[in-house]
Amino acid sequence: MSTTQGFTVAIDGPAASGKGTISRAVAAHFGFAHLDTGLLYRAVGAKVLLGEEALAAAQALVPGDLDSDALRMPEVAQAASQVAAMPDVRAALVDFQRSFAARAGGAVLDGRDIGTVICPSAQVKLFVVADAVVRARRRFEELRGRGVETSFEAVLADVEARDARDMGRADAPLRAAKDATEIDTSDMAIADAVAAAVALIAQKHPEGG
Repeated sequence: MSTTQGFTVAIDGPAASGKGTISRAVAAHFGFAHLDTGLLYRAVGAKVLLGEEALAAAQALVPGDLDSDALRMPEVAQAASQVAAMPDVRAALVDFQRSFAARAGGAVLDGRDIGTVICPSAQVKLFVVADAVVRARRRFEELRGRGVETSFEAVLADVEARDARDMGRADAPLRAAKDATEIDTSDMAIADAVAAAVALIAQKHPEGG
C-alpha cells in the first residue's frame, strides 16, 4: 500500500458516466481508500423519503447508513439530487468528505463537486463524461439487471432531469474544475477508461503506477 500522506484524486462527472467504476478501479490499483460521495446524498435522500428533515438527516449520518442496497433505487437517486441542491445539506457533509480525503495512504473521491469545492487542491482531478443517451442505456441495463421495472424513455428523462438539476443548482453546480482532465467514456470500453485514468494518476503520484 502507498504511504503517501494526503494524496487525493478527485473524480467528478454526471450520473452513469462511469466515474464510480473508474474510481473503484483506480483506488484498488493504487491502494487508495475510496468514497462514493453520491452515497452520502443518497443516504440523506433515503431518510427524507422516510419522513426525516433533510438537514437533520445529513447531520446525523453515520458510515453504516451508506451500506443499504436501497440507495441504488431510482426514487432514492432523485431524492438525492434534490437534497444535494440544498446548501445547508451540502455544508453539513463537507467535513466528512474532506476528512476522508486527507487520510494517510491516499484517497479517491468521486462525485460532482470534488475538484471544485471539496478538494480544490487535489493532486489529480478527472472529469468523466458520456453522452446522455449512452448513460441512460447503461443505467437502464443496470436497473433491469436488478429486476427494476422501468422503460428506457423514463430512465433517459430521469438522467436529463438530474443533469439539469445538478448543473443548474446555485450551490456547487456540476462542472469541471479548470485544471481537470476530461475522460469521455461514450465510446470507450471500461478497461480503456480505467487505463487512461491510471496513467494520468501515475504521472502525479510520487510512487508511480
